Amino acid sequence: MRGDDRRRNRDDDLQVVGPPDLFEEFYTKEVKAVLALALGLTRRRWEAEDVTQEAFYRAFRAWDRVGHMDHRGAWVRRVALNLAVGRWRRMRAEARAALRLGIPASSEPPDPVSVRFWAAVRALPPRQAQVVALTYVDDLDSKAVGAVLGISPATVRVHLARARATLAERLELEQ
Repeated sequence: MRGDDRRRNRDDDLQVVGPPDLFEEFYTKEVKAVLALALGLTRRRWEAEDVTQEAFYRAFRAWDRVGHMDHRGAWVRRVALNLAVGRWRRMRAEARAALRLGIPASSEPPDPVSVRFWAAVRALPPRQAQVVALTYVDDLDSKAVGAVLGISPATVRVHLARARATLAERLELEQ
């Protein structure tokens, strides 16, 4: 039996272990930052909202464990990052399948603000893209980014330096 299943009652309703007001406080404090992070990674508002909602839903389901963590915000950001990466992978697989089947790609109107930058970020290796998003969207330092991603601050700085160099080259900027 999975841990999530043990927290269900006979009527299959979710139960929150611990005071729900603490979760509400946590949600209110963190939701805007997590949404901004997800928006930077996904580019689409609806998709960012889905990622954010799912990340907080998972935090809610595991609140008996997450609620006792020192860095609950880092935990929910990590979940959001993992969900965004999963969506990238799924979308790439779907695009390849559509090409094989001869299905034309959808034509979305481009978002004029920072389209080029975020497209370049999404083209980075996933870990570098995550570090960039957490650093610039969420305004976290290398120690906080490391806590979210489960890596050392030095590794964060290496990924960030590599990402900046790649972005500067791709966007033809001076370093």
